[in-house]
Amino acid sequence: MNIMISWQEYRTRTRNFLNRYFERPAARLLEKIGLSPNNVTLIGLILSGVTAYVISFGEFFTGSILLILGSTLDMADGALARLQNRATATGSLLDSVADRTSEAIIFMGLLLFYLESHSALEVLLIFFALTGSFMVSYMRAKGESLGVHSTVGVMTRPERVLTLAIGLLTAQLLIALTIIALLSSFTALHRFWHIRGELAKDSN
Repeated sequence: MNIMISWQEYRTRTRNFLNRYFERPAARLLEKIGLSPNNVTLIGLILSGVTAYVISFGEFFTGSILLILGSTLDMADGALARLQNRATATGSLLDSVADRTSEAIIFMGLLLFYLESHSALEVLLIFFALTGSFMVSYMRAKGESLGVHSTVGVMTRPERVLTLAIGLLTAQLLIALTIIALLSSFTALHRFWHIRGELAKDSN
């Protein structure tokens, strides 16, 4: 439990650091360009398609750079909405849908590459990585619908993006996919038990 608490503290500090030195400066730059938060979200989604296309041909280094750029835009759209006082429920919905879609598109690019090379193990890992990733997001959404805020776990979207980017940069995708598949499943299970525990407290 202490390990989990320390990890949550680390993530909070990292998030604050990124918000101060990356998200806010990027948001100010995007505002000067004249983009709206929804524009940034859609550009990030399109960039994910380009990233998947590049990855499907085995251009992993270029794909990693595009993935990092797309992730930066993903972080900046929320900061831009707050900067422009344009944060809305509709924008939040669009951002969430775009996040899930972008992640699926990236994995599709990897899937196409490994199907072409007949790599059954990697194809299986992609399935478990994508399933685990979606379950992590689903458990948070389900928890919130039940009145429980659940952000616990070691493999949320930022960690998945970072792990995949490192895997692409180093051409060690087997390791990266294994980590994502295992830790995403663990995180989903962790959130399930956390939500279950909180609901049990409320019923007593």
